[in-house]
Amino acid sequence: MLRPAAGSVEQRDEEQEDEGEEELRDGGVPFYVNRGGLPVDEETWERMWRHVARIQPNGEALGKEIRGNTDHPKIPMPSVPIYQPTTTIPQRLEAIQKYIRELQYNHTGTQFFEIKKSRPLTALMDIAKEMTREALPIKCLEAVILGIYLTNNMPGVERFPLSFQSHFSGNHFHHIVLGVHSGGRFGALGISRREDLMFKPVEFRSLMDLVQDFDGAYGGYWHTLRKVRIGQYVSHDPHSVEQIDWKHSILDVDKLTKEELRKELERHTRDMRLKIGKPAPPSPTKDRRNSMGSPLRGPSSPIRRVSRVERRPSGEKKVLEQKSAADMNGYQIRV
Repeated sequence: MLRPAAGSVEQRDEEQEDEGEEELRDGGVPFYVNRGGLPVDEETWERMWRHVARIQPNGEALGKEIRGNTDHPKIPMPSVPIYQPTTTIPQRLEAIQKYIRELQYNHTGTQFFEIKKSRPLTALMDIAKEMTREALPIKCLEAVILGIYLTNNMPGVERFPLSFQSHFSGNHFHHIVLGVHSGGRFGALGISRREDLMFKPVEFRSLMDLVQDFDGAYGGYWHTLRKVRIGQYVSHDPHSVEQIDWKHSILDVDKLTKEELRKELERHTRDMRLKIGKPAPPSPTKDRRNSMGSPLRGPSSPIRRVSRVERRPSGEKKVLEQKSAADMNGYQIRV
């Protein structure tokens, strides 16, 4: 049997990242994306249940039990947060996180909303509106788009993508949250299987403090944080045709000393502040917006390569604490 070279796995990983498909692998376990819009077509529906049978404990019996029951309890529809004028920014962010949490994490192995990172912001906001209408369980990338949508009317809050690549027991895991910056403090919105890998209140003094908090959370699950990708601030204009800069900086965390990592994160913070002063391209006219169509039904936008800041040379490899994993061989702790 042919075995891929060690470098080829990393190369494929980077190529998949460039195409915005990082969420199609989860610790070596693939999952599907519903590309046909809603309602879900029969082929996608049946494929989802077959996948559930493979990935869930007693999945086949579970699927039969759920599908054979005609008297399921009615699931309450979460309400999009509404604020009073006196509601503070931290309280609004907590309300948004509560709403995202109420949608629940999607454990089916099939992502219900197709998120193409190369699409303009206005098209992604249309998908976010669809999420609020359908109120289906979501995964971390969908939560980022929803978080952007729900914070668009909060000009005092800057948002940026913050994604992680961790390693555990021979596999790479990918996760993403929406970083937020307000009042000189950093925090995050998102969803995850793990409570400490999603919401972070806006109380971190620096981007370094925020990243270190996530790093510590990963360590609690015996994961080694390998890479951090940080994007630029996202426009507050829901009709903007800009593309989100998903990875303005790519940092090899396991090859940087703590001081080198701090300097890189401080540099990125300065880059984000500089972007605030730059004028955004004009939004399309109403007629042009209508002609773009729904992202779930219209043709995909042309892919534009997002510019990437040249990666800085990595410093000395930091010494990682070795944790005992004698009885974890072949077992995957998913995050």
